[in-house]
Amino acid sequence: MTLTVLAPDGVPEVRAGDDLTGLLLAVLTPFDGDVVLVTSKVVSKAEGQGLVGADRVAAIEQELAEPGARVVARRGPTTIVRTRSGLTMAAAGVDASNVERGTVLLLPRDPDATARRLRGEIAARTGANVAVVVTDTAGRAWRTGQTDIAIGAAGLTVLDDHAGRTDVHGNELAVTAPALADELAGAAELAQGKLAGRPFAVVRGRSELVLPAGTHGTGATALVRAEGEDLFGYGAREAVIRALSGDPADRPPFGAPASEADMAAAIVHVLGEQPDAVDGGLVTRPDPRLGPLAFAHGWRVEEGAEKAVIRPTTP
Repeated sequence: MTLTVLAPDGVPEVRAGDDLTGLLLAVLTPFDGDVVLVTSKVVSKAEGQGLVGADRVAAIEQELAEPGARVVARRGPTTIVRTRSGLTMAAAGVDASNVERGTVLLLPRDPDATARRLRGEIAARTGANVAVVVTDTAGRAWRTGQTDIAIGAAGLTVLDDHAGRTDVHGNELAVTAPALADELAGAAELAQGKLAGRPFAVVRGRSELVLPAGTHGTGATALVRAEGEDLFGYGAREAVIRALSGDPADRPPFGAPASEADMAAAIVHVLGEQPDAVDGGLVTRPDPRLGPLAFAHGWRVEEGAEKAVIRPTTP
C-alpha cells in the first residue's frame, strides 16, 4: 500500500465570490480515483461566511441562536457547541485565525453540498472522477490537541462498517467502523500544515473509496451522531445543571430511557436501597434526589407522601 499526499503552494488569498475550483485546478491536476481535500476556511471565505468587524464571542452567540444549536459545555472562555448541523466543536467552529484582522469566519452553511458542487465542477472541467472532502480542525474528547476531520464529503465511502466481519483469529467484530473521511482529512493536514497557505490537497492511493460518477454517497453527515446517541451530550457540570432544572427540552441529549435494571442500580447507588418493581416502573421512598436522577435516565417521578413511583418517559 502506497499513499501519496500532495498539498501545493501558490494559492492566493481567497475572497468572497472566488472560483474555488479554478483556484484548485491552477495548482493541482486531479486524476480518476483521487480524493481532493479542501479546508473549510477557504470554503467559508469563498462563500461569504466571513464577518468583518465582528466580535468572536458575539459570532458564537449568533451561531447558538441557530435552530438545533446548543451549548455542550463551558469552562471559562471556552465554549463547546453542538452546531445546527450536529458538529460538536469549540467556539461553534467560529475561526479568527488566518483571516484579516477584525474578521471572523463562520463554518460553511452546507459542507456536503459544497463538496458535491466542487466534485461536479472538477468532473466538468477535467473529466476526472474524484471524491471531495471539506475539512476542518477539531479537538477530541479524552485527547489533547486537534486534528482535521471531514465536515463535508461527496463521492466517498466515508465510513467502513466492520460489524459482522471476522478478524484473522475468527473473532467477530461488532462496533469497529473506521471513519475513513476523517482519516483522509488527517493525512492531508500533515502535508497542508496550519500556517503554510496550502488549503488544497490530493490523497492518491485509495481509489477504491471513490464512488462512481454521479453517485455522491452519504456525505460527511453520516459521521455525525444523532442527538441522544452521543454518551457525552453535555459536559459534566452542564449535565448536573440540566438534570436539576428538569426542563423537558433538555431531555434529548440524555438519550433514550435507561433500562429498568440501570435505573434500579442508580437508585441503589444514590439512595442506598433497592427499589421494588411495580407495573411499568419502580417504587421507592420519596427523596428530593429522585427527580434529577430520574430525569438524567429518561424516567419521571410520580411522588406521593409515602412512596415515589418512577416510570420511563416513553414505553
